[in-house]
Amino acid sequence: MSENSQVGVGSPDAQVSSKRGIHGTWPSRWTFVLAATGSAVGLGNIWKFPYIVGENGGGAFVLVYLVCILVVGMPIMVAEIMLGRRGRHSPINTMRYLTKEAGLHGGWNAIGWLGVTAGLMILSYYAVIAGWALHYIGHMASGTFQGVSAEQAGIIFGDLLADTNTLIFWQSVFLLLTMGVVMGGVTKGLGVAVRVLMPLLFVLLLVLLVFGYQQGDFARGFSFLFSFNIEALTWKGVLIALGHAFFTLSLGMGAIMAYGAYMPDHARIGRTVIAVGFLDTLVALVAGLAIFPIVFANPTIAPSAGPGLMFVSLPVAFGNMSGGLLFGSIFFVLVTLAAWSSAISLIEPAVAYLVESKGFNRFTANLLLGFIVWLVGLGSVLSFNVWAEARIAGFNFFEFMDFLTSSVMLPLTGLFIAIFVGWIMKPQAVREEMNDEPSSVFFVWRWVVRYLSPLAVLVVFVMGIYKTFS
Repeated sequence: MSENSQVGVGSPDAQVSSKRGIHGTWPSRWTFVLAATGSAVGLGNIWKFPYIVGENGGGAFVLVYLVCILVVGMPIMVAEIMLGRRGRHSPINTMRYLTKEAGLHGGWNAIGWLGVTAGLMILSYYAVIAGWALHYIGHMASGTFQGVSAEQAGIIFGDLLADTNTLIFWQSVFLLLTMGVVMGGVTKGLGVAVRVLMPLLFVLLLVLLVFGYQQGDFARGFSFLFSFNIEALTWKGVLIALGHAFFTLSLGMGAIMAYGAYMPDHARIGRTVIAVGFLDTLVALVAGLAIFPIVFANPTIAPSAGPGLMFVSLPVAFGNMSGGLLFGSIFFVLVTLAAWSSAISLIEPAVAYLVESKGFNRFTANLLLGFIVWLVGLGSVLSFNVWAEARIAGFNFFEFMDFLTSSVMLPLTGLFIAIFVGWIMKPQAVREEMNDEPSSVFFVWRWVVRYLSPLAVLVVFVMGIYKTFS
């Protein structure tokens, strides 16, 4: 099956009329599992999930989160993969094909456009943050953080954010790494990358877990994550679990639909999604067990969330531990791998569309999109220095891009996917793609995706807007 040449020939309408994919398929179901897990496992798994678990009731929060994964995340993921596999094209052309198949108005094509656009917008600022991690690999290995205090680590991080040229350099390096993988196509690029990156990520995570167990305060870290503190679980915590369950699986950004287009016909979607959800949650929990014992080993630092944890607290902890510089370097390699595996899934849907519909090959499509993403990303770079005081609706540029994608575009796309599959798409077409699932499983899934999932996503969307502007 060809991956590149001849795919731009013919009109988009002619291309979407065929269900035969022109990009190739994953060599196996497990390659797809690794690819989808790589898309789901990102920076949020390394720092955000462990922290929100510890702050919202530990094991009680994990239990609620798993319920949310089952009710919101997995059903919509099944729906998104199903759409991709039936359409066998980029999300944009997949939705064109499916709307025509069902005799629907072209307005439903917005699902594809929203997802692809959101993916590129996320990549524009994601590459900037990933660039910080790349920069810190060398910082840690060179001994910069040897014996530093929290104040000194904060100054180092502040100096990085103020250095526009350094930020742009590492942003550019990360985007080139991402483009290099996607240029190789589905089997030689994406498939090879995930079969190498994901096992390496798992190995490095286990290495850090052993280090945290031996050198850190493992008992306190374990208690922070897993003590079943029901009193600490509030309705706000439930909403946080609901929102994270949706976002952690990379739903609504075109990536899962695009990856679903490359899924083998014989693979069972339900089992595949369960494997992805399990691995994504496992990585997040193991990351917490590796990170927080290291943080708690130093009583002078707090387990703060966000950049403060990753780029201040952890460097201080590593810099004051035996063997910490080596394992600190490994940690930032791990963070970079997690970001890299996610980034390739963010640009792939748009690359696939240009290849299918605009006569591009993968090389030129990546160059064009990479440049656009890089250019937009400069706004995020400047948000931390030159444009720090500039505001869009109360946000700096970086915060605005994050809000627009995570609180508006992704929930809307996920909501539209659930409505399209649950209410608009012909039941016969849905059943054809799910024919490997038992009737009872199919009935329960379709009921959830029609009723529970849209309601839950609507709550995430409304509460996200309310909390931002209240």
